[in-house]
Amino acid sequence: MKKIVITVSGPPGSGKSTHAKKIAEKLNLRYFSIGRYFREIASRMNLSLEEFQRIAEKDPKYDLEADNRTLIEAERGNVVIDGHLTGWIAKDKADIKIYLTASLEERAKRIAKRDGKTFEQAMNDIKRREESNTTRYKTFYGINLDDLSIYDIVINTEKWGEEEVSETLIYLIQRYMERRNAFN
Repeated sequence: MKKIVITVSGPPGSGKSTHAKKIAEKLNLRYFSIGRYFREIASRMNLSLEEFQRIAEKDPKYDLEADNRTLIEAERGNVVIDGHLTGWIAKDKADIKIYLTASLEERAKRIAKRDGKTFEQAMNDIKRREESNTTRYKTFYGINLDDLSIYDIVINTEKWGEEEVSETLIYLIQRYMERRNAFN
């Protein structure tokens, strides 16, 4: 059976990690998080994520390191990779590119609950991260994050429950895999 590569992208708090983990578990695939990888780099440098992002805005080597890791994981195959840019970075290697989104308010509620922050803190953190990401991705790659045309599946996770979203994604991926294997 041919190896499969699935990317799950979207803004902070959209459900990338939650759904990528569920997909990987259900389909017995590896899971790799670029966000976690980025946080590990920041931690090794003894920096907060915000401090690290300010450094990354000026020096593309950190994004390039994360991009290289994305491509290595995609090359190994049988993986679900989540991250803001994974759909773009692995677009030629990914079999299925998923984009998840939700309103800014909903994402701030999720992050506040997950990280034990106030709604206002989460809202400010998201705005700073998105501003940093938008600047870096446009400057370093020429990528417009509003262009969703490369994605195979786009879902607003605010519209349905967590289980409904995961079940829908898994169903679609399974159908894709069945069809692909039938023709190989």
